[in-house]
Amino acid sequence: MTLAPAATLDAVVGDRVIRFTRAERWLHWSNATLFIVLLLTGMTLYVPALSRLVGRRVLVKDLHVYSGLLLPVPLVLAYAGHWRDGVRRDIRRLARWSTDDRRWLLSLGRRGRARLGKFNAGQKLNAIVIAGSIPVMLATGVIMRWFDPFPLAWRTGATFVHDWFALVLLILILGHIGKALTEPVSLRAMVRGTVPVRHVEHQHPRWWAEVQDTPPVPPVHPPRP
Repeated sequence: MTLAPAATLDAVVGDRVIRFTRAERWLHWSNATLFIVLLLTGMTLYVPALSRLVGRRVLVKDLHVYSGLLLPVPLVLAYAGHWRDGVRRDIRRLARWSTDDRRWLLSLGRRGRARLGKFNAGQKLNAIVIAGSIPVMLATGVIMRWFDPFPLAWRTGATFVHDWFALVLLILILGHIGKALTEPVSLRAMVRGTVPVRHVEHQHPRWWAEVQDTPPVPPVHPPRP
């Protein structure tokens, strides 16, 4: 099934619901690529055994620095142009917390009586930490790389914060990848953009209520050869 050009976020297309627009998927995978490069190069620079194994320390360091400087770029581009509506809408969702989110969080992820929206509390926390880490890692990284204008106390503090944030991000990203691999429906949604209607009805009842207010979009099938 090919989505119609006019298909918008949350619209029903046949027996599926559009969960992520192309801009959102591009934003996610661009950020994911940059974070993985940063973690791999950071570990190589930090762990002597890896540094000796990989070699080319200057190249690894430059790759780490410039990948870090690029971190804000995908989000800025995602907000530019006509494709930004879906990004903005989901960012507002990630920033809003409901009683059901708190109930889900306190139950350690067991849905129980919680009526979930498009994102659960774990996904919201993950997005908040990742988004908040970008300016922190960027600022501390700049101080560490171009340290001449800064006093020694700043450089020491920046190194401490940068290292600990990197460790937290490593744990968080590995957990995120592991969780994604156990939920193939959600993983496919980040690749293809859609999820089955039945999945939305059963797993995200609050979101399903929003979807029902969105006009359906007829599917467009590719022409036969």
